[in-house]
Amino acid sequence: MSNKLILIDGNSIAYRAFFALPLLNNEKGIHTNAIYGFTTMLMKILNEEKPTHILVAFDAGKTTFRHETFKEYKGTRQKTPPELSEQFPFIRELLDAYGIQRYELDNYEADDIIGTLSLKAEKEGFEVKVISGDKDLTQLSSKETTVCITKKGITDIEEYTPEHINEKYGLTPEQIIDMKGLMGDASDNIPGVPGIGEKTAIKLLKEFNTLENLLESIEHVSGKKLKEKLVEYKEQAIMSKQLATITREAPITIELNETKYKNENDEKLISLFKELGFNSLIDKLDVKTSLEQEEKMKDLPYEIVENITEELFTSESSLYVEILEDNYHTGEIIGLGMSNQNGTYFFPADEALKSPLFKNWAEDETKKKFVYDGKAAIVSLRRFGIDLKGIDFDLLIASYLLNPSENVDDFASVAKRHGFTDIQSDEQVYGKGVKQKVPEKKVLAEHVARKAVGISSVVDHCLKDLEENNQLQLFEELELPLSFILATMESTGIKVDVQRLKEMGEEILGRLQTIEAKIFDLAGEMFNINSPKQLGIILFEKLELPVIKKTKTGYSTSADVLEKLESKHEIVREILHYRQLGKLQSTYIEGLLKVVHSDNSRIHTRFNQVLAQTGRLSSVDPNLQNIPIRLEEGRKLRQAFIPTEKDWLIFSADYSQVELRVLAHIAGDEKLIAAFNENMDIHTKTAMDVFHVDKDDVTDNMRRQAKAVNFGIVYGISDYGLSQNLGITRKEAASFIERYFASYPGVKEYMNDIVQDAKEKGYVSTILKRRRYIPEITSRNFNIRSFAERTAMNTPIQGSAADIIKKAMIDMAARLKEEKLQTRLLLQVHDELIFEAPSDEIEILKKIVPEVMENAVDLVVPLKVDYAFGPTWFDAK
Repeated sequence: MSNKLILIDGNSIAYRAFFALPLLNNEKGIHTNAIYGFTTMLMKILNEEKPTHILVAFDAGKTTFRHETFKEYKGTRQKTPPELSEQFPFIRELLDAYGIQRYELDNYEADDIIGTLSLKAEKEGFEVKVISGDKDLTQLSSKETTVCITKKGITDIEEYTPEHINEKYGLTPEQIIDMKGLMGDASDNIPGVPGIGEKTAIKLLKEFNTLENLLESIEHVSGKKLKEKLVEYKEQAIMSKQLATITREAPITIELNETKYKNENDEKLISLFKELGFNSLIDKLDVKTSLEQEEKMKDLPYEIVENITEELFTSESSLYVEILEDNYHTGEIIGLGMSNQNGTYFFPADEALKSPLFKNWAEDETKKKFVYDGKAAIVSLRRFGIDLKGIDFDLLIASYLLNPSENVDDFASVAKRHGFTDIQSDEQVYGKGVKQKVPEKKVLAEHVARKAVGISSVVDHCLKDLEENNQLQLFEELELPLSFILATMESTGIKVDVQRLKEMGEEILGRLQTIEAKIFDLAGEMFNINSPKQLGIILFEKLELPVIKKTKTGYSTSADVLEKLESKHEIVREILHYRQLGKLQSTYIEGLLKVVHSDNSRIHTRFNQVLAQTGRLSSVDPNLQNIPIRLEEGRKLRQAFIPTEKDWLIFSADYSQVELRVLAHIAGDEKLIAAFNENMDIHTKTAMDVFHVDKDDVTDNMRRQAKAVNFGIVYGISDYGLSQNLGITRKEAASFIERYFASYPGVKEYMNDIVQDAKEKGYVSTILKRRRYIPEITSRNFNIRSFAERTAMNTPIQGSAADIIKKAMIDMAARLKEEKLQTRLLLQVHDELIFEAPSDEIEILKKIVPEVMENAVDLVVPLKVDYAFGPTWFDAK
């Protein structure tokens, strides 16, 4: 079969599709007409042309090398409608789902990419077809290359071969650029020679062959006026020809073999079509039947290893550790899969975990391992005395970085997203809920072996995508090494004074009884405080408090309702306090006691590295990042967290206002930068600027309001949100925000620019290139769009703050090792790091912890770290 390359002008076809179809939008409010038209055209091409190779070229930006010749080039083009701009990220996603290569190049147009690749393909004997709506590309027509120009809509196509061009114009393809030089091109703002249209240009070229020959032979041109125009606009004609000429030597880095078309992402396409609302197109996909898939699933050669030998291991292998339960701290390892150049293997857990050969390989740092969720593998294997090292790739982390909004709960869905479809979900293999069980050995072995093969199959694909996103450094230098540090933190755990925790529980129960008696006294009767129905009757019927909100079952007694009624009656404050203490007792006291390991009195939380779209870490089983500290009793909970060793202390280090410092850096606002560089109290400074008062005249209330706005800005707060926070009218809040932006114009400009940027790109980035995709930002639904805009504003700030503390954790681990200290990093809670350390290392920590944390990332303003230490976590705050 001969090679056939299809080259598509992405921008041109998207524009054609957008204007050919009426505005359509899906249930999320995202416009889809250009995506739909582009997709139908793509399906038609794939079905009819059956290409072996395919590439879609896009314009990289508004300026190209042609603007150096003529700055008004394409200057008359109207701005891209926002309804179209929002669809480009989805078109790119569509191409990725199809497995179709896409390419753009700074300073060059899609035409130049197509021109360069088509020439390369011609030289290698390819048949080439170019698809565009731009007739400029007809100059590429040759014996090997056919240029297909869309006429009406996007499905009616006119094929330009050299014969067709000659028949239509009486010219050769090469003369198309001479024609453009003479007649110009209004759509590209190429001037040409005024007064010369297509007919005159063709007539002149038939007589003089090229523009250069014509200009050298002007005296032979008939017609006085025509001669005068050619003389007057000679240089403009030459320039116009240059502008119209497609370069065939663009410095592209993509090779022809990279454009090979393989459609193996049917599930990804179906998922995207469902998201876009293209249900009618799903039936048109050539999806493999489940029977075909099952047949293919039987083809995996693997071996169940009963006797482990050294020959099984190579310098590079993928490894999958299968754990029965979600919590890998307690879950049973039921098998391990490995795939390398020697073959694919399933190790029964008993064989691998007791094998010295497996242990030696696992602990050999020079043996590269490709894994899925390396943190879980490290922690679970450590329970059996195996210290897994040499992890070079983690599919879970890579997939999360490539799109943090996509689900990473199941291996199969992640693998399929990156092109490996030969696998069933865990639910299909194990069942779910109470019906979940370990299948027979052969079924288990094949499933785990497929996971190992899946990892090795997608490594190159993921690394390439990370590199294209400029995220390889983020993966290799931040997230991957951080996972090893988190694994050690999880394995170490944090010690709990169980007796102190029980005493606190008794104290809280006593307080609850006292508050309960007071509530009954204020109500004048006993009732079930935890019953919304009974509470509603007491508050709104007996005490006649104003009804704020009703539900289907009666009066609403939710926290936000009670907070609005707090000033109306003393009972409301007591009820709120009662609820807070009740939650503290059930969720934290009783909850923490349940998860303390009896053998070492430690809690081993799990840090979720791949959940928050901002990049923030979270913790579960239990959540130690969410202990309520506004309540005195909540703060005291930290008294139960103590050092593991005798004569050790807890050392806490906390970034001061890191998100506001990041905002100053990203926004580049001069006043904000100056305030931090001069070590001013940022809230006082904001109050001074907003209220136009001197430092000494800033009242506590002014500072409180300024603080609310400062932190609100970070989260893209609205006037409504600020009015609720400060207890002021919405009009006052809007005025406050307006004065803030007037004082800090750089922040306002950043907010506007980042939203516009997100609309054009479909995502926003942090300072370390973490991405968050926000397709909803172009929704027609005001509420959805507003939320997305706030997300665009705050994600680079929150995400960059997350990047900074993650980098600090890596740098701290290296520094502790360098200094040969016994100090251990135990927890990360938002902007705070918690260590345990021998007393005699505290003086060293006071020096090196702020030094390392403050220099984790270089900003235009200084990072500042506060620290404290003591016998408990409570004392170290």
